[in-house]
Amino acid sequence: MIHYRKILELHHDKISLRGIAANTGNSRPKVTEIIGVAKKKGLRCPLEEEMTDRWIEEFLFPEKTMEGSGRQPLNFDYIHEELAKPNVTLSLLHHEYEAECRTNEKIPYSYRSFSRHYSNYADKYKATLRIRRKPAEIMEVDWAGSTAFIADRDTGEKVKAYVFVATLPCSQLSYAEATLSMDLQSWITVHNHAFKYFGGVTQIIVPDNM
Repeated sequence: MIHYRKILELHHDKISLRGIAANTGNSRPKVTEIIGVAKKKGLRCPLEEEMTDRWIEEFLFPEKTMEGSGRQPLNFDYIHEELAKPNVTLSLLHHEYEAECRTNEKIPYSYRSFSRHYSNYADKYKATLRIRRKPAEIMEVDWAGSTAFIADRDTGEKVKAYVFVATLPCSQLSYAEATLSMDLQSWITVHNHAFKYFGGVTQIIVPDNM
C-alpha cells in the first residue's frame, strides 16, 4: 500500500527521503516519484480533508484507474494544457484522440466517457489550486477570451464586442458585460456596473495582463 498523503505531509515537514521511506514502508524511488509528480502538478501541503490516498493516486496517476479497460489511456496533462489555448475544445481533442487510437490500433473512449474522465481530473486539479480569500476582499477583472461579435439588426453588419468579466474569487460570483470598446470610459463604466451588481466595492481590484 502506498501512503500518498503521508509521503507528501512528511516531505512538507522537511523529512528526508530516507526518513519518509522508513516511516511509510514505501521505497525511496517511489517516494521520489510521488513527490516529483505532485510538485509538477501543483499538489502541495496543507492538503484538504478530502484528499485521501485514493484521491491523490487518481490525481497524480490517473492512468492507473484505466488499466485493464483495454482502451487507449487519456493524457490528462496534455488535454489540460491544450484546453488553455484559444478555440480548443474537448470535442476537437476527442477527435485527435480517436485518430491516435486508430493509428495505434487501440480502442478509444466514447466522447461521453472522454468528457467524464477529464471532468473528474479537472475537478481534482482545481482543488489543488485553491487560494483562500476573504469575502469581498478582492475582485479580479479582465477583458476575457476571444473578441465577440454582435449583428446590427438593420444592416446585418458584424460589430466587434469585447467581453468584460469580474469575479469575486472567494465565492466565484461573476459579472460579465460586452462593450463596443476597451477604452478608459468603457473600463470605468463596466467596473461601476460590476460593483452595483455585487452590491458593494472590494478593497482590492486585480486586473489580468491586459
